[in-house]
This record gives sequence, structure tokens and C-alpha cells, in this order.
Amino acid sequence: MVAPLTLSVLLTSAPPPPLPPDWDPQAAGDRVLAGLVPVSAPEVQGAHDADMVLVGDRAYIVAEANDVQPGHGAGRHEYCVLSVVDIRAPRLVDTIRFAHSAQAFANETLPVGACFVPRILRLDAHTLRCWFASEDPGRRQAQTWYRDFDLRRETFAPTIHRMKLKTAAGTFDMQPRHLHADAVRCGFAKLAKDFGLYLFDTIKEFGGRLYVALNNYPGAQNALGVLNDARDCVEVLGHYHEPARLNLTESAVNRLPDGSWLAICRQEGGNRNYLFTTSPDGRAWTVAEERDWVRGGASSKPTFDRFGGVYYVGWQSSEQVQGVNRSVFHVDVSADGAHWARKYRFATTESFQYPTFRQHDGALWVCVTQGTGGSTDRIMFGRVE
Repeated sequence: MVAPLTLSVLLTSAPPPPLPPDWDPQAAGDRVLAGLVPVSAPEVQGAHDADMVLVGDRAYIVAEANDVQPGHGAGRHEYCVLSVVDIRAPRLVDTIRFAHSAQAFANETLPVGACFVPRILRLDAHTLRCWFASEDPGRRQAQTWYRDFDLRRETFAPTIHRMKLKTAAGTFDMQPRHLHADAVRCGFAKLAKDFGLYLFDTIKEFGGRLYVALNNYPGAQNALGVLNDARDCVEVLGHYHEPARLNLTESAVNRLPDGSWLAICRQEGGNRNYLFTTSPDGRAWTVAEERDWVRGGASSKPTFDRFGGVYYVGWQSSEQVQGVNRSVFHVDVSADGAHWARKYRFATTESFQYPTFRQHDGALWVCVTQGTGGSTDRIMFGRVE
């Protein structure tokens, strides 16, 4: 960690932000960092991109991991794991691997390939659903699967199931080619990829329906989708990929007070700063552009949440602590989605990247990827506020 900095928390003019005038975002970030605990198993060498739900006094955190090398580029050695955490301590209770290359289930056997980018949702009082992508680039189409977890027994079902994707052309297995074909119908011109399609953003509820941002990272594709009632199919509502000269990816989406949509997109290449696109209905989107209050961003996953009537946007800064990549992460807050203030500045040589924030039992919690020298070695968990 680095020493607190003196900086103004007000990033735009009135109305006043939902923070006291003497708020110190770095001191606030340092307090959170000091309380984080590791929730990856001791044998894990690399871990990345966690998602979580909290139920009672437990956090259930899914992540991709491998036991052979730091980072998350271990190919077929990448598996998906669920960490069970007692949030009262907090402490790691158990880890359960639920998907790995060529794993045999009661009804299917996964093909050889990485199990990647898991996501999790509470279906009902007793069930969690965990999604993951199985992919082997250049050899086959990736497929998104799901597997259910029983909270009463704390065990996974013996079966897995194919997630479906609904587009204007019909309903298909959730594979990259079908999202690409639908995007081409809407003017997308980049080449198709046979991997990289994920349920990417955290799943959010608006008006009784569940929405999620879809992403194909290598294909630079983004779309807003809505889950069906059975939670086994996601329907594509609208694509956003303009300006076409840039590679926009890994977006986070939320709904503004007037009912319109706003997405913050990672920019891969270019000046690496984040771009924003809006939509009145989730179907037609504007050409993405920068906004004044996010400057000097880095190519990494953003977050966009709303807790207690306050919007939280998290983004990776290109600033570095002692030369470490992804070592500074900002969280800005707003009451109206237009005027923003800096609430947290997370700065650490252990990196702070790909966080997920969740509200539970009157508190805000985070799981986040950290690693020595900016790598992705482990998942950390703790209370934010």
C-alpha cells in the first residue's frame, strides 16, 4: 500500500455527492485492503475473475483457477471452483471444484479444454446456479454450461446442462458463432472467434427481470441480454460495438433513474481509457465515447452497481504503484448517474483487479483478484462498508 494522497473527491459540479466533504478515498481503500483474506485453496497457483452470492453467514465465491502456474493462461489446466467462506471471521471453510477439462458427469462429459469465467446466481431458497464456459480455441466452438449447487447439503448436482442463447434467428446452444451472427445482422464487421463468449457482468434485476451483459473478449463483442424464467436461456436484446475502429469489450451495465441504460466498456488497445454508451430501451445503443470523470483508464474489467440508491462505478487506473500493473482501482459514486465523486482508491503492489461488489445484510462486500507483481494468483474477500 502507499501513503494516503490529498485529492478532491468532487469530480463534477453540483449536486453534492453522497460523501462528506472531508472524505479521503485512499484512506478508505486502505482500510478495505487491510481486511481482505485469501479464499483460494493453498494449492492454487493462479486464479482470476471471481463472482459471488452471500446467503446468511456464508459467501459462495466462484472463480477460475489452476494449480500449475501464476496467472490465468494455463489453458486446459484452468478449472472452475467454488469457495465457501464464513463471513463472520472471515475465513475459508471449503473449496469445491465443479468443472474441469474432460470431467464426466451423470449425463454429459465435458470435452477437453479450459473451464473459464464462472458466474453465480441464487435461484431460490436452497439452490445456487453456477455457469461456466468450456473452450479450446481453434479446435471447437466454446459452450456455456451450468451446474446447480444445493445449499442444504452443500453439494453440486451430478449433472450439467447446456445454456441456451436466443437471437433474432432462433434459440441455440450458447456458442460464440450464434452471438457473432446476430451482431453481424446489426452491422458488426469483425471476424468471428470460436471462444470467448461469457455471461460477463454481474446479473442484475430490474422490474422483476434479470439482465446480464454478454461479452466475447477476443471478438470485441458486447450485448445486453435478459434471462428467461427458467434461467437456462439468455435472450440478446441489443449489441453495442461502435465505434467500430476500437475494440470495446468486458462491459458493465446498469439502469439509470429515467429508465435508460448506461454501459461502461473496457477499451482494448487505443488509449485504453473506458468508453460509455447509452440506450433508451436496451436495444439501440449510441456510439460509445469517453466521459470527463474517467480519465487515464487501463484495459481491465469495470464494475457498475447500485447499492442503497447510490451508483458505484469501478475502473482500473493506468497509474501504477512501484511499477505494478493493475495496482490502482478507483470506485466513484453518484446519486443520479450524472455527477460523480471518488469514494475509494485501492492502491497496492499486490494488484486490485476484476472485483465483484455485493450488498448483503446491511453491508457491502467484495471479492477481488490479486497477485504478486500484478499477476492473478489468488482471490481475496472482505467487507467494504
